[in-house]
Amino acid sequence: MCCCCPAAVHALFCLWVQSGFSKGTVAGALTFFPPDPPLYKFQRRDKEGKNLPDFVDDDDDEEEGKKDKKSGENDDTGLEDGAYKPKEGEAKEEMQSPAKQLTEKSKELRKRAKKRNARDKKDAEDGVEYKLVLDSRLQPPKFKGGKIEAVKIPTKSGSYCAAIVYRCPKKVRTDRTKTLIFSHGNATDIGAMFPLQAILSNSLNCNVVSYDYSGYGESGGMPLENNTYTDIAGVLKWTIEEVCDGDESKVVLYGQSVGSGPSCYMGMKTEGLGGMVLHSPFMSGMRVLTPSRILGCLDIFPNIDRISKAKCPVMLIHGKLDQEVPIAHGEALHNAVPDHLKRTPWWVPDRGHNDITEGRGKLAEYLAKLREFLETLD
Repeated sequence: MCCCCPAAVHALFCLWVQSGFSKGTVAGALTFFPPDPPLYKFQRRDKEGKNLPDFVDDDDDEEEGKKDKKSGENDDTGLEDGAYKPKEGEAKEEMQSPAKQLTEKSKELRKRAKKRNARDKKDAEDGVEYKLVLDSRLQPPKFKGGKIEAVKIPTKSGSYCAAIVYRCPKKVRTDRTKTLIFSHGNATDIGAMFPLQAILSNSLNCNVVSYDYSGYGESGGMPLENNTYTDIAGVLKWTIEEVCDGDESKVVLYGQSVGSGPSCYMGMKTEGLGGMVLHSPFMSGMRVLTPSRILGCLDIFPNIDRISKAKCPVMLIHGKLDQEVPIAHGEALHNAVPDHLKRTPWWVPDRGHNDITEGRGKLAEYLAKLREFLETLD
C-alpha cells in the first residue's frame, strides 16, 4: 500500500482524526520502523556488578488479555474494540481496516513507552548500570585500545535514550579530537551499527556516541518526530558534559537518512558546534514518500528549510544510484548550505542508499573523505 493511493490516504486521515489531529502520530506510523527484535540488549547490573533480570515489555499483557476476554464474553455483536471480530479460520489482520491497524499499533507503542519510561527512571534512581550484549549474528571488528560504554541518557520528554559510547584510546587523544554524535537510519539500531561505529572511532581517532531514538532498541518513549529532537538534544548535552569536557566545538553531528532530520534540527539550533555530516539525507519526509502535496500538512523533518540556517560546516554524502532517496535531495541540501559553511560533498558514483560503505575499497575511500572533512574543521 503506497501512501498516495486512496486507501492509504483514507487510513492516514482516519489516524490523524483519531489521534486528535496529531501530525506526529501519523508521521511516526509512516516513518519509523525499529528492528524487531533489536540487534542488541543492555544487560542490567546493580551497583555490585551483579546481573539483574531482563525487563520484558509485555510482562502484564497476558493478564490484561484475560481481563479483556472476560469483559467481552457476552458480546455477540461481532465487534472487538470497534473492529470486526473474525470468525474461525479468518485472519484478524485481513479484516482490520488500514486505519484500524495504524490506530492499534499506536496504542501498543504508547503502552510500551509508559512501561519503559517507568523502568528507566527507577533504574536511574537505583544506580543501575548496563553492559552491551550484541546479537550473536553480528561479527563486529575489534575495538583497539579504547573503551566502550553502554549508557541511558535522560531527555526532557521524560524518556531515556540507549546509547553506546566509543572512546578512543587516551594515547591518541589531543585538543583536536572530535566526537561524532551518530543519528542512524530508519530500520536499524545501535546494535546493527556497532561495526561501523567501531571502525569510525578506530580509523579516525575520534569518539563516537551512537544513540537509539525513542521507541528503538532499549530506548524508552515513542518513535515520533518531536521525540527525535528531544532525544538528540539530551544526547548532545550529555556528550558535551561527559565526553567533550564542556567544549561544544569538539562535537560533529552525523545524520544518516532519517538521522538527517534531528541532525539538521540541532545544527540549526546550536551555536559553536564543530561540524555536521549528512549521509543520504532527504529534503523532507513527505517528499520521499510521495511527490503529491496532498499530505503536505503532515510533512516532517523539513531539512531543506533548516539547512540554510546551519551554524557549522556541513558535508554532504549521497549515492548517485540511490533509489530510495534520489541524489537530487542531497544536491538541493548542499546548494542550500550557506556558502561559507559548505565543504566538498562526496557524490558516490556506484552506490545507492545503504551500501556506500560496503566493500574494503569503498570503506577506505569513505574514511578518507571523512578524515579530509574533519581536517577542515580546525
